[in-house]
Amino acid sequence: MNAIVTWLLVTAALLLVEALTAGLTTIWFAGGAVAALICAFMGGPLWLQTGIFAAVSLILLLVTRPLALKYMRRGTGKTSLDRMIGQQVLVTEQIDNLRGTGEAQIDGQYWMARAYDNDQIFKKGEIARIRAIQGVKLIVEKRPEGQV
Repeated sequence: MNAIVTWLLVTAALLLVEALTAGLTTIWFAGGAVAALICAFMGGPLWLQTGIFAAVSLILLLVTRPLALKYMRRGTGKTSLDRMIGQQVLVTEQIDNLRGTGEAQIDGQYWMARAYDNDQIFKKGEIARIRAIQGVKLIVEKRPEGQV
């Protein structure tokens, strides 16, 4: 009876931690604790309960965790900012990193802009390509040759 209470408490504690973290951290071990609880309820010795707890926890962790993480990541695609990388922008104010100047326009919005290469200067009216986004700044570079 003592082992049953212990496994019930272990299961409850692991489920509580899982509920508080909501990050699939202890659910696998809670499954192992339930299996050990069943073994204890059936009168299995402590060494068998512990072995079942370890084996079931490990199997659940190795088999179901990758599937669960894949399912949880589904739907996390690129943001609208990520989609801007590689797009062309119109330089609306000369981009000069040494002077700390630069502005570019994309989709009707004006952004502070800086050159990826500090030695590069973009003149007003040039077309540049977005290399990265840092905070509220576009980091731009020259368009590859032949690209319109």
